Amino acid sequence: MRASNILLIITATTTALMAGLFFSYSISVSLGLGKLNDKEFLNAMQNINREIQNIPFFICFFGTLLLLPITSFLRYKKQSFLLLFIATLFYSVGVFAVTVFVNVPLNNTLELFDLASASSASAKQMRNIFEDRWNFWNNIRSLSSLCSVFFVILACVYNGHKLKNN
Repeated sequence: MRASNILLIITATTTALMAGLFFSYSISVSLGLGKLNDKEFLNAMQNINREIQNIPFFICFFGTLLLLPITSFLRYKKQSFLLLFIATLFYSVGVFAVTVFVNVPLNNTLELFDLASASSASAKQMRNIFEDRWNFWNNIRSLSSLCSVFFVILACVYNGHKLKNN
């Protein structure tokens, strides 16, 4: 198996892992958290936002950001280039940029919130500032990462079809 094919498989795997993370959060975790009272919700989100910052997450999150354009570049003169380029755009803008410019700043604001001394009213206010906006943009990340993985899978299928016909 050629190195470019192995790289395509690794790229597909990391892209799918990120899509699965955002999708799972959108369809289950956020729904469960939504059932908590204000202080429980804020406490859970503070803990989740701290715990997500781990080596496996960073490898997949930043790995995908690097692998997609590299894999695209290596296929520049091949038909699958356009599919991988589109996947790169979805991930770079809809996942990475949204994370950096929207979700992380919201997480940072929440991290600075002193939950231990917060009144019920201030906890409710913080939740109102945070929850709907964070969930909306996480759904954008979910949709974007699903689109990205879709185009990577198409590139893999197309690549497999080309190999079979050669």
